[in-house]
Amino acid sequence: MIELLPKWIMRRYIKIRKEFGNKKFTFKEAQEVLEDDGRIINLFLSELKRAGWLVSERHPDDARMKLYQIKQIENVLKELEQEIK
Repeated sequence: MIELLPKWIMRRYIKIRKEFGNKKFTFKEAQEVLEDDGRIINLFLSELKRAGWLVSERHPDDARMKLYQIKQIENVLKELEQEIK
């Protein structure tokens, strides 16, 4: 289920989308782009995933790390539309 995002998350989502588009990124890369404290990045990524706007997977070279990929807004809107029907 997709949920609407609070303003503070949406602002960061837009920055991440602008930087990475469909590409996968790491926590560190997100932190560099957003220039936020690690706790804020962690909360942002967790909330984005919980809301259905982000997918994550284990890094193929380092199981301790995750790779993140945001869902494109067009896909999120399609999912929302399906849920409304």
